[in-house]
Amino acid sequence: MGTTSASLTVSVDGYFVGPDDGPGCGLGFGGERLHYWVFGGPWTYDEQDRNLGEADGVDATFLDEAISRLGAVICGRGTYEAAGAWGGSNPWEVPLFVVTHRVDEQPDDDKGFTFVPDLPTALDKARSAAGEKAVNIMGGGSVIREALAAGEVDELTVSTAPVVLGKGKRMFEGFDRDIDLEKVKVWDSPLATHVTYRLVAH
Repeated sequence: MGTTSASLTVSVDGYFVGPDDGPGCGLGFGGERLHYWVFGGPWTYDEQDRNLGEADGVDATFLDEAISRLGAVICGRGTYEAAGAWGGSNPWEVPLFVVTHRVDEQPDDDKGFTFVPDLPTALDKARSAAGEKAVNIMGGGSVIREALAAGEVDELTVSTAPVVLGKGKRMFEGFDRDIDLEKVKVWDSPLATHVTYRLVAH
């Protein structure tokens, strides 16, 4: 079985989205700055002036390495909806499992999404689909916190954007498990610092 990882991008003060996140504003007001690294620089939610590019330099290397290991992806329903269901089809070339209480709203099979009722089911299905490759839990925050609290994560990758948001949703708000981390690798670019940690069992 491959590695189960969780990955997230946060501000320096620990927010993973700004305020009022949702469809059309998936990372919240001002939160798009957290993902400048994904698109090669500044972009906006305004469709007429979106300016979406591609990751480059160190960020592209980091992203390419992560994608090359990927065998399946897990996300929560909030992430799925905030992303506008990625235009209606799975953006990854691997299976994507969406944790939701509303599994009866399962999209058509050709869309590439599999709705599952809880994280344990998602992990079972994702690990089976991924084989020896990695399973990545991409968010939202509650899904990542649940997986960490349950001891289901082998590696945690935190990308820190050089911005202080001051408000929104903090990644580890209310999280009360003590976890030791061992630094594995660091990628540093002008738009983000990406650090992969291995979780150390107590």
